[in-house]
Amino acid sequence: MTQAVLLANGIAGMRLGVSQDMQDKLLAYLNLLQKWNKVYNITAVRDPLEMVTLHLLDSLSVLPYVNTKNLLDVGSGGGLPGIVLAICKPGLQVTTIDTVQKKAIFMRQVKGELGLDNLTVVHARVESYKPIEPFGVIISRAFSELSLFVKLTKHLLADQGQWFAMKGQVPHAELNSLEVKLNKIVPLNVAGLEAERHLLVLERFALEDQG
Repeated sequence: MTQAVLLANGIAGMRLGVSQDMQDKLLAYLNLLQKWNKVYNITAVRDPLEMVTLHLLDSLSVLPYVNTKNLLDVGSGGGLPGIVLAICKPGLQVTTIDTVQKKAIFMRQVKGELGLDNLTVVHARVESYKPIEPFGVIISRAFSELSLFVKLTKHLLADQGQWFAMKGQVPHAELNSLEVKLNKIVPLNVAGLEAERHLLVLERFALEDQG
C-alpha cells in the first residue's frame, strides 16, 4: 500500500474533510520529513507507512476540535501537529515553537516549499517567548507532564483560551495535581492505530486571576 492510499483511507475512515489538494500537501510534507530525517534525525519514526499513521493521521485526529483564529504548537519538533493543522486549516494562524535549531530550520523549509503563509516558526524556549498577541489554543504532543506544559505556557494563553494536550492513556495522577480546569477528555480515533489516544482540553478557572 502506498502512503497516498493509506492517508486517503485513513481520512475517509476518520470522516475528516480534507481535500485532495490538502492530502497532496501532507504527502509533500512527509516526503520532506523523510529526506531531512536521513541527515538530521528529526523524528524517530522511519518507516514511510508508519509515518502516515503515527504522524499525519494522529495529528489530524484533533482537526474537528480546533476552532480558533490562532494556535501555538509547543515542542513542535518536525511540525506535529502544527504543520498538519496549518495545511488543513488555511484560515488558522499557526505558530510552531521548538528549542532545537535544526527542527526550526526544517519547519521553515517546509513553510517555504509548501507556501504555508499561515505558518510562523519560532526557535526559542517557550517560557521566554513573547508574541504580539496571546493564543486561543496552545497544543502539544510532546510534553510528558501536564503541569509543566501549563506552567511554561500560561503567559501565552488568551483569556478564554484552551490548552490541548494530546496523550495516550488518560494520565489521572497528573490531572489530580493540576491548578487549571479540566474541560473535557476526548477519545481520539486514529485510523490504523490500536493504542489509546486522548485529547485533554484544559482552561483557566474563571475567577483565578481576579481578587
